[in-house]
Amino acid sequence: MVGSGAGGGPLAANLARAGMKVLLLEAGGDSEGFTYQVPCFHGLASEDPDYSWNFFVRHYGDDQRQAQDTKFRADKGGVLYPRAGTLGGCTAHNAMITVYPHDEDWDGIAALTGDQSWRADRMRAYFERLEQCHYRRRPWCYPHNRVLAAIVRRVPVLSALFGNRARHGFDGWLSTTTADPRLVLPDSELVEVILSAARQELSSTLHRALDRIEDIAVGDPNAAVDPNDWHYRATRREGLWFIPLATRKGRRNGTREYVKETQARLPENLVVRTGCLVTRVLFDGDKRAVGVEYLQAPHAYAADPAHDPDAGQVPVRTATASREVVLSGGAFNTPQLLKLSGVGPHEELARFGIDTVVDLPGVGEGLQDRYEVGVVTELSKDFTSLQGATFAPPLAGVDPDRYFVEWQQGQGLYCTNGAVLGIIKKSNAERPTPDLFVFGLPATFKGYYPGYSTELEHHRNCFTWAVLKAHTENTGGRVTLRSANPCDVPDVNFHYFDEGTDAEGRDLDAVVEGVSFARRLMAHAGQAVTRELVPGPEVKTREQIAEFVKREAWGHHASCTCRMGPDDDAMAVVDSRFRVRGTKGLRIVDASVFPRIPGFFIVAAVYMISEKATDAILADVPRPKRMTGRVTTIVKHLKASRQAAGKAGSQ
Repeated sequence: MVGSGAGGGPLAANLARAGMKVLLLEAGGDSEGFTYQVPCFHGLASEDPDYSWNFFVRHYGDDQRQAQDTKFRADKGGVLYPRAGTLGGCTAHNAMITVYPHDEDWDGIAALTGDQSWRADRMRAYFERLEQCHYRRRPWCYPHNRVLAAIVRRVPVLSALFGNRARHGFDGWLSTTTADPRLVLPDSELVEVILSAARQELSSTLHRALDRIEDIAVGDPNAAVDPNDWHYRATRREGLWFIPLATRKGRRNGTREYVKETQARLPENLVVRTGCLVTRVLFDGDKRAVGVEYLQAPHAYAADPAHDPDAGQVPVRTATASREVVLSGGAFNTPQLLKLSGVGPHEELARFGIDTVVDLPGVGEGLQDRYEVGVVTELSKDFTSLQGATFAPPLAGVDPDRYFVEWQQGQGLYCTNGAVLGIIKKSNAERPTPDLFVFGLPATFKGYYPGYSTELEHHRNCFTWAVLKAHTENTGGRVTLRSANPCDVPDVNFHYFDEGTDAEGRDLDAVVEGVSFARRLMAHAGQAVTRELVPGPEVKTREQIAEFVKREAWGHHASCTCRMGPDDDAMAVVDSRFRVRGTKGLRIVDASVFPRIPGFFIVAAVYMISEKATDAILADVPRPKRMTGRVTTIVKHLKASRQAAGKAGSQ
């Protein structure tokens, strides 16, 4: 298993718990400081040298257009795109937002591939399997009696009374919570901004949600609207929502915790090696993946801030696989590794002297992402709820601020990611699916550039509406090799807007509408607002907003560079069971396999395909071995349960 992020980490743990022997290779390290643990420090985590891999990507091939972006760094040749090189991958620095993707995302894959196991109603079961929901009450019949639960689910009357209509999971490995909105909403300024704006812009469809916001503002913690409710999503998709987070007792939780818990429980099944950069997949004469070569050298990869140029000179090691090799390096590194291994476009491989094993022209093509911009407003007063907050770990010899002390007790502002409320809406009424997610932050956020994370909270009287455009039309991005050196980063160019494949400009129109919507929200805030900082008062017309968007937009959910597709699609890299075409014993399980970028926040979708890949891999294991492994795991769990019951009875 190559890579321990949202795709590879859970998959490795699942297979180990099913009785398989798994070697998990991670190029990054395993340090874990407060920037990882404290949810509110996620920005710092993305620039923490212990975790970060700093890619500098291009939004445009045209140098003049690229240079107009204020985030562009000429000495780096691009715009900062934070990635994580550590155990857990990008789940170690993301904002922990866990929003379920749209049904159309899964139904689209089912229609494309002809594989009905991808249908939305079936894929929901994987979300239920991985989630450990802490913000909804466990249904009466869940999951103590599976037969009874199945009957209840199929009988509408019983389902309404006793069933798990929301289709949440309660026993999975990923803990989900919602931040207490009162941590931010006590500020009268922020309450005024949200309520007055929402009344004017959303009241026609969201009066019930507004009532709940007001309930929360006066102290009712049970008034949240859940965007991950299966029934609610099907009946009303647009609205004002509270944002579910992947936290447990006020701390970040995710892939890293699941891998470590599994390794501690089953050390003979799951072996984790960090500081190991995989450089090539090894194939036999039948094009079967039989292992990988790797460098056991921390800081070998050039994206590492502590990159050691001599690390690539250490002896190459080999790990062999008795069954399969699985790549989970993400949308940048997985296509790079495939090409270095001889799987990719023949012409590109030949240019770097790499022998072609399988000519797959789709490797590295079709790169997709969200578009995102920030509308930043200066308020007339500082946020009272931020007074005294340093938004950073305590320095040695210095007393921590009171918010950090509260976090150590599992409560307070630092237990949140700073984003409490989100608005889901359509950019135009004709769209079948909402494509805008607009969420508020009591901070200044203009995108990613070196040092951005320490500047987020410099101004305590600034508020940002982050406008995120999902379901983008543009599929014109590419990941190509810079060299045959596996320590080099690849060349990443997203070819934004008109430089890509969206000839009609629908993506741009949608983002412009998102900016206009955010401005309308703030226009209702009255004297609470002093001025707009970004885009700024000089950006007035729709054409000027469009130019601002084309210049300053960014993204952080790269995907689709090894996309899934049917047998007759020459650009498809994997089939519906994650198998790399033209090879044997090789699969990809990460964000690169999506044919179109899903949902709003991609991590939940990647977690789900990791669960699905678990089933696909286990289904190909010979039954006697598979059953023996599962029986062994069940027996171990029963013994542990009995021991725990015995201890409880003796107390």
